[in-house]
Amino acid sequence: MAKGASSDSSGCGGIYSVSVEQQDKKAAMCPGVPAAGKGEAADPPGPSVALPPPERETWTRQMDFIMSCVGFAVGLGNVWRFPYLCYKNGGGVFLIPYLLIALIGGIPIFFLEISLGQFMKAGSINVWNIAPLFKGLGFASMVIVFYCNTYYIMVLAWGFYYLVKSFAATLPWATCGNPWNSDECVEIFRHEDCANGTATGNLTCDELSDKRSPVIEFWENKVLRLSGGLELPGEINWEVTLCLLACWVLVYFCVWKGVKSTGKIVYFTATFPYVVLIILLIRGVMLPGAQDGIIYYLKPDWSKLASPQVWIDAGTQIFFSYAIGLGALTALGSYNRFNNNCYKDAIILALINSGTSFFSGFVVFSILGFMAAEQGVDISKVAESGPGLAFIAYPRAVTLMPVAPLWAALFFFMLLLLGLDSQFVGVEGFITGILDFFPAAYTFRFQREVIVAVSCAVCFFLELSMVTEGGMYVFQLFDYYSASGTTLLWQAFWECIAVGWVYGADRFMDDIACMIGYRPSLWMKWCWMFLTPLICLGVFLFNVAYYKPLIYNNSYVYPWWGEAIGWGFALSSMLCVPLTALYKLIRAKGTLAERWHHLTQPIWGLHHLEYKVPESEFGVLTTLTPASDGGSKAVILESVM
Repeated sequence: MAKGASSDSSGCGGIYSVSVEQQDKKAAMCPGVPAAGKGEAADPPGPSVALPPPERETWTRQMDFIMSCVGFAVGLGNVWRFPYLCYKNGGGVFLIPYLLIALIGGIPIFFLEISLGQFMKAGSINVWNIAPLFKGLGFASMVIVFYCNTYYIMVLAWGFYYLVKSFAATLPWATCGNPWNSDECVEIFRHEDCANGTATGNLTCDELSDKRSPVIEFWENKVLRLSGGLELPGEINWEVTLCLLACWVLVYFCVWKGVKSTGKIVYFTATFPYVVLIILLIRGVMLPGAQDGIIYYLKPDWSKLASPQVWIDAGTQIFFSYAIGLGALTALGSYNRFNNNCYKDAIILALINSGTSFFSGFVVFSILGFMAAEQGVDISKVAESGPGLAFIAYPRAVTLMPVAPLWAALFFFMLLLLGLDSQFVGVEGFITGILDFFPAAYTFRFQREVIVAVSCAVCFFLELSMVTEGGMYVFQLFDYYSASGTTLLWQAFWECIAVGWVYGADRFMDDIACMIGYRPSLWMKWCWMFLTPLICLGVFLFNVAYYKPLIYNNSYVYPWWGEAIGWGFALSSMLCVPLTALYKLIRAKGTLAERWHHLTQPIWGLHHLEYKVPESEFGVLTTLTPASDGGSKAVILESVM
């Protein structure tokens, strides 16, 4: 009688015996795993087979993993998007939907992805051998993270460009009269200058409202060299292209040697931005108007809770800032030790992520409050999000401060580090998925270095479309569609279905218990099975129902073919799930029920453990047959009872 490892449901997914250092942890939870040091437990009786699995890197120390997750998940969205959403959606009231969706959606999925990677010891594709019918989730995450890696680094290139330009006695965006300035350029004026109805020369304040700030002209005319639309690509900006190339070189040398080197670099890139944020907060609260800005940030508007848009913004912000659905968290988790307490890690990391978002709001709005007070306008007139905050609002604010170049350099250096670790960990997740999917028979020397180089080069050449005069329109298409809240919510929904219902939430809880020594809270099981899929589906449907076509700068409407390209980005990942499932069902043999049963049985990989199979569990071991699925190694245990 043949018995497959995947057919047992008594814990650990059929993996019954592991290395000695892990046995004590799992003895109570995993039947067949005796405690080490007790009689013959460390070396079970009966025939056993030691299998030398392919070596897989692990973190040098567990703090490397924590720092990498902090570096990846805590990024630009925490600093430039959350504070604006909080102010826009009712101030402190926004924290109610934000924290609610974090509890029932963000944290459970965050924990699921990390623990799944740690248990399966595989990247974003092969991790779904746990439910092969849903392997399309792996392909979808690879598509999404590829898009993210392609466009996200453009923000770093712009930040790098501003950082270089900050090392000047006078900031180039602070004055008019430069070659890129137009005749409409007027330097920032203060409110008191308009007391008598005039501000500059013979111009009235009403006439000045039609003029352009040097900050905006530097951004649009010098950095972007903005054309009239997507259909007018224009020439390449070679200065920004060199900054882009420099960023990719940095990313390559952060990633090319794997997690051993990445884990060291993130100690600086993940922690130094907090130092800068604290410095900027101290400076910000000392500025006039800072208190008004912070009050504006937190002032509750309870009527906003009735608006569906508030819940949509909270949901999309949680899933985007937690980096859910990109496959990178799974890749990072796969380098953990098998018995690492990923449950505790996930809770800590979620708290750090949301705490950073909330803290950043004080930094941003203290400075925006100062800028509003200096210009004599309402804070709503200066509040921005995204690139508007990083490259217009903040540069304008620092021009009003003493020693402006210092504060500009500090801000853009922080921006660069915030984005850099998110970028190279995203690339690491993409590379891990490729290497795990690569058949072992085709490995070659310097394989990792070559694949990393090819991936970086492909992304760089695709990004040349974003450093043209029409590049900002291309960037907005990627940002709005390719890794939008809609695609991430779709991904998270099917992840819950695959693990919570197809593989089985109870079964996965047992697997986690085998790793960490105890079952997580039942809250996680309920979320994976019911609450999280419902919240994902609800916010997804709201997103679709309240969909608005992309408009750049409140003025440029994209042509129909531009919208079509954007939806092509979104559907290229979303359709991976149903199309892969359909393909596998068609290719499988037997009745529909037999195909379903076959395709929902896990394929166990030998990536990280030396398995010892005791006779007491499987009878007399007769064969140990290797199998493969997309390049991943698996085993089928056959025994005679």
